[in-house]
Amino acid sequence: MCFAHDARPPDLPRDLVLPRLAGGAGAEIVEVTAADGTRFSAAVADPGRPGAVGVGIIPDVRGLYPFYIELAERFAAAGHPAVAIDPFGRTAGLGPRDEHFEYRPHVDATRPESVQADLGAALALLAQRTGAAGRATVGFCFGGRHAFLAATNPELALDGAIGFYGALDPARLGDTSPLFHTEEMRCPVLGLFGGADRAIPTEQVQEFDRRLGEAGVPHEIVVYPGAPHSFFDRSYEEHAEASEDAWRRVLGFLATLARTEVGARA
Repeated sequence: MCFAHDARPPDLPRDLVLPRLAGGAGAEIVEVTAADGTRFSAAVADPGRPGAVGVGIIPDVRGLYPFYIELAERFAAAGHPAVAIDPFGRTAGLGPRDEHFEYRPHVDATRPESVQADLGAALALLAQRTGAAGRATVGFCFGGRHAFLAATNPELALDGAIGFYGALDPARLGDTSPLFHTEEMRCPVLGLFGGADRAIPTEQVQEFDRRLGEAGVPHEIVVYPGAPHSFFDRSYEEHAEASEDAWRRVLGFLATLARTEVGARA
C-alpha cells in the first residue's frame, strides 16, 4: 500500500502558486474512452492557461481516490493542466475509488500496455479541453513504475516522465522492471525516492541511475535521506522539507520541458 485513504498531497510552496489561481482549480471527474473502447474515470483540472505542459497522473494501487484528485488541482494551481487517471477501469469499472476498494486482483491484472493506452487517451483529452501544449507523466509507487515505462512508448510522445518511489525490484517485477528498459526511454526522467524506503533499496535506485546514464537518457535521480516510502504526504510533517523540495524539482522539471517545447516550435 502506498498512501492511506485519508492522505492528502502536500501544499504547493506559496511562491509557486500562480496569483490568480491561489484558490486552486477544481477537478472535474470525467469519463474517458481509450482507443480500444475501454471506458475509465479520470479527474481533470484546468488552470485556464493554454500552452503549458499537461501532466498525466498515474496513481498508486488505490487508483483514483482523493489524494490524486487533489494532486491534479495542485498542478493546476501551479499553471499545469492535469489529469489523474484510474488505471483499473478495465477490470474494476468506473471510479473513483473509496477506502473499500479491493485493489490487489486489479493490480495483478494490469499490464503496462493498458496503462499506457489509458494514459494516452487521457492526455489527448486534456490537450483538447485545456490547450496543453506538451505532455508529461507523474506516477507514484505502482504508478511510478508505469510512468518510467511510459517513457519507452513512442506513441505517447512524452516530453518527460516523473516517478515518485517507482517500483524497480527485478525479482518481483520480472521484465516489467524499469531497470530492464532504460535503453528504450525516449524522454527526460526525474526519479524521486526515499532513502529509508524498505520497498526500494538504495542499491536499486543507484542501479537505475547508472543504467539511465549508460543509455544516455537525460535524467535526475534524487534520494531523500531518512524519508520512507510515500513520504510525499501532507500528514508527514517531519518530511515536509523533502516534500517541498520534491515539488520544486517537479515543477522545475516541467518548466524545463516547457522551454524545450517552445524552442522546438520556434
